[in-house]
Amino acid sequence: MSDTGIISAPELPDSQKTALLKLLADEDPAVYQSIRQKILSFGPPAAEWLRPHLLSRDPALRRRAQEIVLRLERKSADDRFLGFCLRHGEDFDVEQGAWLLAQTQYPDINVEAYQALLDSFAGDVAERLEPCGDAKTALTTLNHYLFQELGFAGNEENYYDPQNSYLNCVLDRRTGNPINLCLVYLLVGRRLKLPLAGIGLPGHFICRFQSSSVELYVDPFNRGKLLSKADCVQYLLQGNYTVRDDYLAPISSRRMLLRICGNLHQIYVHLGQGEAASRLQHYLVALAR
Repeated sequence: MSDTGIISAPELPDSQKTALLKLLADEDPAVYQSIRQKILSFGPPAAEWLRPHLLSRDPALRRRAQEIVLRLERKSADDRFLGFCLRHGEDFDVEQGAWLLAQTQYPDINVEAYQALLDSFAGDVAERLEPCGDAKTALTTLNHYLFQELGFAGNEENYYDPQNSYLNCVLDRRTGNPINLCLVYLLVGRRLKLPLAGIGLPGHFICRFQSSSVELYVDPFNRGKLLSKADCVQYLLQGNYTVRDDYLAPISSRRMLLRICGNLHQIYVHLGQGEAASRLQHYLVALAR
C-alpha cells in the first residue's frame, strides 16, 4: 500500500479484481455503490484493468465500467491541468492549456487530430491570402473562410451551454461563446503569423490586430465584424463601463484561461452541477495565484 492509502493496480491480486468486477454488475444498488467506491479508491491505475470490460456483453457491467473509467480518466486529466496551471506564469501556450482543460471534461479527445484540423484551416486561408495584401484584406479573407465557408457563429440561442467553453466542442459544432470563438480565431491567426491578441472587454471578448501601422479589432462572436478603437470605446460607454486602457490591452494566456474557467464555473453553478462547479473552483484558485 502506498503512503496515500491507495493500492496500485499491480499490487491488487487478480482474484480480488475478478471478485470486484463480478460485484460491480450486482443488481443491488447498495452493493454496486459500495464496489464502485472501492474501485475508485484505487485511483487512475484501476482504469487499466477495467478497460477490457468496456465492451462486455453484460450491459450493467459495461455501463458501470464505462462510467468509472471516465471518472478516473477525468481525475487524471484534472491533475494534469492543475499541474499545468501551477507550473506556468502569465504567458504560457494558451492552446496547450485549452486542450488540457477540454480533457478534464472529454478525456478521450484526439488532441493531435484537432490540431491538424486547425492546421488545415490555416493552410486553406494561407492559399487565399495576397502576398502583399493589407491588414484589412487579410482579416476579411480569414473572416470569410471561418464565418461564411465553415459557418462558425456565436451561440446566441444557448449562450450558457457548457460546450461553448470547450475548444473541441466549439470546433465540432462551429459555435461557442465570445472568448472561445476568439480562441479559435487566435489559434488560426497564430498559424498564419498574424499579429493578433485577445482583448478582454468587460462582458465581451474580441481580438485585436496590431502592426506598426494598423490597429483593427475583430468580433468573432459576431461573424468577424471589424471594429475600430472608437467602436470599442463606444461599447464601453454604452455599457456604463469606465474607459480604461487595460480594457483594450492584450490579455495574457493565464488571464484568458482564467476567464474561460470563470465562465464555466458560473454556468455549472447556474445549472446546479455542484461537483463540476467545485472542480472549476479549484482551477480558478490555481490560475488566480
